[in-house]
Amino acid sequence: MVEQIDEVLNFWFGPLVDGFTQSDKSDLWWGGSSEHDRLITELFGAQVRRALRGELDHWADTPRGRLALIILLDQFTRTIYRGSREAFSGDSQALRLSLEGRSSGHDRALEFVERTFFYMPLEHAESLEIQEQCLRCFEEMLLEVPQSKRIQVENWLDFAVQHHEQIKRFGRFPHRNEVLGRSSTPEELAFLLQSHSRWGQ
Repeated sequence: MVEQIDEVLNFWFGPLVDGFTQSDKSDLWWGGSSEHDRLITELFGAQVRRALRGELDHWADTPRGRLALIILLDQFTRTIYRGSREAFSGDSQALRLSLEGRSSGHDRALEFVERTFFYMPLEHAESLEIQEQCLRCFEEMLLEVPQSKRIQVENWLDFAVQHHEQIKRFGRFPHRNEVLGRSSTPEELAFLLQSHSRWGQ
């Protein structure tokens, strides 16, 4: 089990230095390339399906295991099932893991960059209350990081603010409407025409 957990975390983060990744992982995390989609599907598709069925719930007994499970359910689902409603099929499980883990202090046992993905299910939630919790998580982390790393956490906080603003405005992420079979309001349609960002998915 520990080896499987480490495999997920080592792939996603690589070596860490002072709480942050040693190399730039932005393309892997946010690039959305078909190459990375295929690679993650090949390497972790079976684990994602097991996680969705609840077969890996025991991973949540430790902070690192809980984080790896969250990544399977919140990040790899979006990659493996990109463009379909199944991309969000792990969201409720990931959100529960994140909220329970925060209550038990699991997030505090992790490095800064690891905590960012521990909190990501909150950022993906279509709930204003949970979005506000997400902002507090990143605001707390901003107070804790060394001055030299503040800009990185400020960037993460900025994205969290943008997600919060969308939920405050619409109550949901309009970018998800089509794939989830939801009808968009005129205001949402106007927003979608103006917005080139897909992070709301």
